[in-house]
Amino acid sequence: MNFRILAKILGALLVLESLAMAVCGIFTIIDPLRHSESSPQSLFYGALITAAVGGVMMVLGIGKIHKIPRREGVVIVGMGWILSGVFGGLPYVLGEPSMPPADALFESVSGFTTTGSTVMTDIESWPRGILMWRSVTQWLGGLGILVLFVALLSYLGVGSKSLFRNESSFQTGEVSTARIRDTALSLWKVYISITTLCILGLKFMGLTWYNAISHAFTAVSTGGFSPHNASVGHYSDWGNGWLIEFWLSLFMLACSVSFLIWVVIVKKRWKRLKSEEEGKWFSLVCLGSAFLIAFGLAHQNSEGYLEALRHAWFIVVSIASTTGFGTVDYEVWPSYALIILGILMFLGGCSGSTAGGLKLSRLIVFLKTARFEVVKAFRPNKVFPMQVNGNSLDPDARSQIVIFMALYSFIVMISALFMGMLEYSTGIDMETSLGAVLATLPNIGPGFGAVGPTDNFAHFMPATKIFLCLLMILGRLELYAVLVLFIPSLWRKY
Repeated sequence: MNFRILAKILGALLVLESLAMAVCGIFTIIDPLRHSESSPQSLFYGALITAAVGGVMMVLGIGKIHKIPRREGVVIVGMGWILSGVFGGLPYVLGEPSMPPADALFESVSGFTTTGSTVMTDIESWPRGILMWRSVTQWLGGLGILVLFVALLSYLGVGSKSLFRNESSFQTGEVSTARIRDTALSLWKVYISITTLCILGLKFMGLTWYNAISHAFTAVSTGGFSPHNASVGHYSDWGNGWLIEFWLSLFMLACSVSFLIWVVIVKKRWKRLKSEEEGKWFSLVCLGSAFLIAFGLAHQNSEGYLEALRHAWFIVVSIASTTGFGTVDYEVWPSYALIILGILMFLGGCSGSTAGGLKLSRLIVFLKTARFEVVKAFRPNKVFPMQVNGNSLDPDARSQIVIFMALYSFIVMISALFMGMLEYSTGIDMETSLGAVLATLPNIGPGFGAVGPTDNFAHFMPATKIFLCLLMILGRLELYAVLVLFIPSLWRKY
């Protein structure tokens, strides 16, 4: 293990994070509506500590980097997200009201992983600068803070592919090693453009610049943090509340499909667009789920079908995209609707998007593989070529996806059991235990039971919150980049 490379890259990452923290501090100074004098200091002190630690690490790793080996790349990704979460929690600890360390870590990790779960019981009582930092963490974590890193720092060279591959769920097979930096830069240009469009639309609909930026940052990152206690439901009673919800749902949906699709559209490579099937299926799943749930709501609540469809569509897209914005309490919906939402939580969005979850492409491969095995039972010699989004999959790739799905499901079950053990003294029920896991591992935000859409995670013990932080990072990095850190042989010298 080359610790000099680790120190230099991770140090530079912390310096980058400190700059974002300082920008939020500047916002607090110029914000005419700030209601806490300690908010700028907490952000600036946090930025200073983060920059100091990052600077020391960069000095320890001084020297030119020609290549980042695969092993170091995996460690940088895993440790990078952990360190980002740890130092990102400093403003919550240093500010007023101050959070305990475990709570601050939870809020920070939830932000960077775009999970959206929170321990804040009264969000609107917090300084606007802290809430802006909260939204910024989700925006940075949406496309991936290390993808931004690859786009900005050319000295990563050919080693950048190991970061790009392990940090995100993009299909790097579609991108040559020499073009990784250009692709990362293109992705960020698209990401910034979509964010700007969302902000302008919300501002035009009557939101203040502060609220428009906060909600746009967390919508395009499919994170779900809101500066309001009622989330997007704060605007439901506005005359154009339905339009605000629909506007946000469009961006949640758009950012739940692979960002490479938007790069393809910008570059007018229509042939690649025609082969896209994951995005099409995701859109159909959301539409079908919304109509099914709306039908039940219209009959259960005796409300108009359009009103039921409005609520169903927003919540379905919010859950399927793993955003977690709320407008209504979905736990009072019919039981079949909750089952549909549970399935959507587990599946998540598309590969290469800002959404979390298992990813729909893996389900597509699993179903095609299952069909192949059934056909093989009576036609063992049949050749069965398999493609997803126009990319051919060999038997090894198919088996890896099936193993990933099995491991993911196993982690969900074991984590729910472990949650019950950690919270045994509090009398946690199975619904809450499983709901907390489904809220954090797929990076959803709200769950079921005592962590439903009208609740939060403040009531859990510190050890439980730290465990849930691990689940959030585990889900954001799709298991392996975190699990590998627990393998002793990874840390041995060459």
